[in-house]
Amino acid sequence: MPLKKPQSVPKIPKARKKNVDVALNSIPAKKPDKIEYTCKALFNFDELTKAQQYVFAIETAAVFTSFAYEVSVDSFREKNQIYVIIKGLKAQTNMAPRVMPARTDIVFDDLMGEYTVNIVKQDGAINSGVFKFNIYNKEIKLLDEFIPEKENNRHFCQFGVAEDEYTFEDKLNA
Repeated sequence: MPLKKPQSVPKIPKARKKNVDVALNSIPAKKPDKIEYTCKALFNFDELTKAQQYVFAIETAAVFTSFAYEVSVDSFREKNQIYVIIKGLKAQTNMAPRVMPARTDIVFDDLMGEYTVNIVKQDGAINSGVFKFNIYNKEIKLLDEFIPEKENNRHFCQFGVAEDEYTFEDKLNA
């Protein structure tokens, strides 16, 4: 029995476009508080460019055993506000599996003073932390951690400072 000839070309549905405005304006579904991510601020010296960098490391609370994953994010900065939109996880190409959380580093070159970091999930939930950067004293302080007013907003991200991961230019070898 032969197949029928189609009268018209079938329409293929478009994939949902994930952009920053959609995530910021979305109202999340009601869910209980559960820590899924950590956001750590740290100093990092880049050996290739010989520049001091300010890094926000976003990590999952879950640890993966079979594959190494990376947190896929979009980020942008407006004056003293930094927005990080978490889009999902992306598998890394590794030969040997490692036991580790998914992580990504967001690098900035010129942070000085107080900055509010807003971590936004795709469903619209937002968590915020206020950091104070002082490169002269080589310190980062977490001043405040809060959940902005928004319908059905929940606590999903913990903020902190990773002093054990600081790297600076070695003045002795220069």
